Amino acid sequence: MFGSPEFSVKTDKNDRIISVDVLRGAPCGASWDAAEKIVGLLADDAVIRIGLETQFFCTANPAGWDPINGKSPVHFAGDVHSAALKRGVKEIKKC
Repeated sequence: MFGSPEFSVKTDKNDRIISVDVLRGAPCGASWDAAEKIVGLLADDAVIRIGLETQFFCTANPAGWDPINGKSPVHFAGDVHSAALKRGVKEIKKC
């Protein structure tokens, strides 16, 4: 069974992302491609941006709308990746 994506994030003193390691990602590879695109962004901006980047790289069928949550698999993947990056950023701030 697959789990949610998981990221290890490093930022500089200005909260700009300097590296993202994908600890667990989507089987299609979108997690790794999206993670590369957010390096250099401010952490708060990256949490939003990774969802969009994931949707660009996601190979799920965007026509398959879920009648319960009203989202396509592509939109769901974006939301899941944004939430995962948000958790990864919070882990930094705990240290």
